[in-house]
Amino acid sequence: MSTAQKARPAPYGDPALAGKPEGVDDLTRQNVQAMQRLEEAALASRSWSDRIAGFIARFCGSMPFVWVHVALFSAWLLFNSLPDLPHFDPYPFTFLTLVVSLEAIFLATFILISQNHELRISERRNQLDLQINLLTEQENTKMLQMLERIARKVGVSMDDDPAIRILEKTTHPEALVEQIEQAQRDETIPG
Repeated sequence: MSTAQKARPAPYGDPALAGKPEGVDDLTRQNVQAMQRLEEAALASRSWSDRIAGFIARFCGSMPFVWVHVALFSAWLLFNSLPDLPHFDPYPFTFLTLVVSLEAIFLATFILISQNHELRISERRNQLDLQINLLTEQENTKMLQMLERIARKVGVSMDDDPAIRILEKTTHPEALVEQIEQAQRDETIPG
């Protein structure tokens, strides 16, 4: 079974579910479990370099990392400052500066790799969210159209609410994007 198949949540009507949802808590629990499966699939599909970069980035963002560096730098400075000891990096600690600079370069690279992986997951979540929102909008539009037909059939007048006519029209995402971009352009034009 592929990772995508494992991550795909079972539909609500699936008999494989351990019982039908009896309330909102059951539905939300199923949704949370489906999202956990998607997150686990995303983590499982990481390359070895993403895993290493993630581990290093997590460790670098922890207090043990800080304490290890405090101890190492203190020992380095103390050893190279005390008299009667052979100093391999005397003041102004040029070698320490080189080591710290190289460490910063590698740490920044590992952190960027880890952030790129998180960005890919975030983009996928955003795309999922957008698709669900678009589907919800289409469902709501269709329900409004159906309710209007039912209202006409039972003789209820809907003419007193012009908003209904507007809301039952299909929303076009392209038009919304254009409106957002126009509003952003209007904001940037100095007034």
